[in-house]
Amino acid sequence: MEDPCPLCDDAKEELEPFKHRFVLQQVDITLPENRAWFDRYRWDIPVFHLNGQFVMKHRVDVVLMERLLQEAEAQKT
Repeated sequence: MEDPCPLCDDAKEELEPFKHRFVLQQVDITLPENRAWFDRYRWDIPVFHLNGQFVMKHRVDVVLMERLLQEAEAQKT
């Protein structure tokens, strides 16, 4: 059973309106196979990457998220 993460729960709720525009992949940094993520982000969860690039941490910036998704969608067309 994973430890509770209220900040992660808040972030998932804030991302809800965007969920049809990306695939949310959660990474449990406490698992041994994710040790590199734990070492990097231990004190900074939640952390957000889009298309492999770091975009924000701690809280969702919805304005930034909208802009980044628009840019990513424009690149697909």
